[in-house]
Amino acid sequence: MFRKLFLVGLLVLAIGIVPALAQTTTVRYFTFSAAPDHLEDLDTIIAAFEEANPDVNVEVETAPFADYFTLLQADIVSGDAPDVFELNYENFVTYAANGTMLDLSSYLDAAAPFYPRALEAFQYEGVQLALPATFSTVLMFYNADLFDAAGIDYPTVDWTWDDVHIAATAIRALGDDTWGVYSGVQFWEFYKKAAQNGECQFFNEDMTESTINSQACVDTLNMMTSFMTDGLMPTAAQLSGVSDGDLFASGKLGMIVTGIWMIPAFSEAPFNWDVEVEPMINQHANHFFANGVAVSATTSVPEAAAAWAQFLASSEVAANVRVESSWELPALNEPAYFESYLSQTPPANRAAVFTALENPVTPPVIVRQSEMQDTVNALITRVVDGEITAQEALDQAKVELDALIAP
Repeated sequence: MFRKLFLVGLLVLAIGIVPALAQTTTVRYFTFSAAPDHLEDLDTIIAAFEEANPDVNVEVETAPFADYFTLLQADIVSGDAPDVFELNYENFVTYAANGTMLDLSSYLDAAAPFYPRALEAFQYEGVQLALPATFSTVLMFYNADLFDAAGIDYPTVDWTWDDVHIAATAIRALGDDTWGVYSGVQFWEFYKKAAQNGECQFFNEDMTESTINSQACVDTLNMMTSFMTDGLMPTAAQLSGVSDGDLFASGKLGMIVTGIWMIPAFSEAPFNWDVEVEPMINQHANHFFANGVAVSATTSVPEAAAAWAQFLASSEVAANVRVESSWELPALNEPAYFESYLSQTPPANRAAVFTALENPVTPPVIVRQSEMQDTVNALITRVVDGEITAQEALDQAKVELDALIAP
C-alpha cells in the first residue's frame, strides 16, 4: 500500500511540475561585447532579470566582433534569428532597412531615463527599432609628465588642432624615441574631424549626392595627415607592430586620441596623465559610439524578448554592473548611476567623458554601410602611403559613394 501511495505521489508531483516547466519562456540573446571579459557580469544581470521574471529564461550566445555580423546575418537569412541581439550604431541602418527588427515603440517604458540622443540614434523612419544599451566617447589622453618636461601648458577644452601641433612639436623635441601625438587616419577619425570642420559633409542634405570631395573635406584630410608628414606622429612602419595604446602606456607619446575604454588599460601607467575633450577645427564634435539591443521581427516571444531588451538597456542593476565593471557605460541620463565612476582616478578630469556628450557626432550611415567604410578607408590609406593626394582620393570616393547611394 505504501509503495502504491508513493508512486501516486510521484505521479501527482510530476503532473504538477510539467505544466510549470511548459510555462517557461526561453529568450535567446546574441552578443559580441560580453565575451570574453564580461560574461560573469552578464550572468549577474540575467540572474536579476530572471528573479524578477521567473517565467523567462535567457540563453546567451556569443561571437567575437569580427565574426558576429556574418553569423547574425546567416541566422536571419536561415530563419533562425536570435530573439534579442546586440547591434552597434554603424550597422543599425542596414538591419533596419531590411525589416529585421521588431518595432519596440509599444513596449518602451516611457520612464526609462535614456539619453534622448542615444534613443534617437536607434530610430529608423520614426520607429524605435532598438534600445541604446551602452555608449562610449573618445577623448584626448595626455602624458602630463611629458608636457612638464617640454615646459608647455596642459590641454584645455578650448584647444584646436593648431594647439596640438604646437604641443606635439615641443614634445617631439624631447628625444628621437618620443612622439608628439597619435590620432588615427582612417574613416572613423575622418568623419569626426569633418564634423569638427563644420563645412565638410559626406552627403548633401537629401542624400542624393556625395560631397566628400569638397575643399573643406580635402583640407580636413590634409590636416590629419600633416602630423605624420611633419614627423610628429609615427607611421605604421615606425610603430613596428607596437600599438598606439602601448606606445602611450610606455611613456613615449605625448597625446593620444582614443576611447574611454582605454582608461582601465592606462590606470597603472608609471607617469601622470589626464584627459580632455578632443580638440576642434572650427567647432567641437566628439565621437559618440553606441551599442543597442534589438528584438527580432520574427521572434515567437515578443513580450519576453522586449522585456529582456528593456532590462538590459535601462535597469538599475544593468547600469550598476556596467559601471562597476568598466563594461562601457549605460546610455542613461541618471547621474546617481555614475557617482562611483566619476570618483575614480586617474584620470582626474573624468567628467570630460560626459562633457563630450554635449557635442556628439555619429558616423554618416547608409544602407550599404560596410562598403562605404571600406571604400573610404582604402582611399585614405593610399593617401597615408603617399600614392595619391587627398584631393584625388576624395574625388574617387565621391564617385564610389554616389554609386552606393544610387536608387
